[in-house]
Amino acid sequence: MRLDRFISSQRTDLSRSDVKALVKKGLVTVDGSKAKRADMQIDENTASVAVGGEEIAYRQFLYLMLNKPQGVVCSTKEGACPTVIDIIPEEYRRPGLFPAGRLDKDTEGFVLLTDDGQLAHKMLSPRSHVPKTYFVRLEHPWQPSYKDEFERGMTIDGGEKCLPAEFAPLENENECELILHEGKFHQVKRMFEALGNKVVYLKRTKIGSLPLDEKLPLGGVLEIMHKDVERLHTH
Repeated sequence: MRLDRFISSQRTDLSRSDVKALVKKGLVTVDGSKAKRADMQIDENTASVAVGGEEIAYRQFLYLMLNKPQGVVCSTKEGACPTVIDIIPEEYRRPGLFPAGRLDKDTEGFVLLTDDGQLAHKMLSPRSHVPKTYFVRLEHPWQPSYKDEFERGMTIDGGEKCLPAEFAPLENENECELILHEGKFHQVKRMFEALGNKVVYLKRTKIGSLPLDEKLPLGGVLEIMHKDVERLHTH
């Protein structure tokens, strides 16, 4: 890979022309030696590249855990509301980065951002049934019958049949946890509406077996390490 392409793909705050200028100033090193040309070829898997003394670790793909706040949309296109891409720090913005799955504008919690199309396809495929866990606060207390209703697989408005879901009541009678294995439009809200109740607060707390970091503030981002990526699509 060309040196300037390598650096600009890993450091989105630097364009290829920026890299060229830094090379001219002697601020870019490859394997400890000053780079002479911005278009020199390097082995991105083995080369040690540094800019201004700061080493750049090569990551073929980026996986980000975002704790999405309300009022932010899961889109890459600009509109009236800020997108999940708009609110992440500049150093994480890479070409091709997108949200792998969606949360409603008024729903908080775990959104995965990645540029790994193959992983995203695997997770979003209806055949995968990747579990997603939600914390739900209801307008009215949950009923003991909810557990059987969800496990049976309910039919929601419009006649859509839902896969069986896992309902777990919490100590507060207006709060519960729900695990879905699919992602229909406004599904959690529509399922509770079918039971005569209403969702007043919704937060996704886990994707697959990887939980949202409890210390991550709303709007905060964490890079998911490769050892944890597999947990995104496992039960």
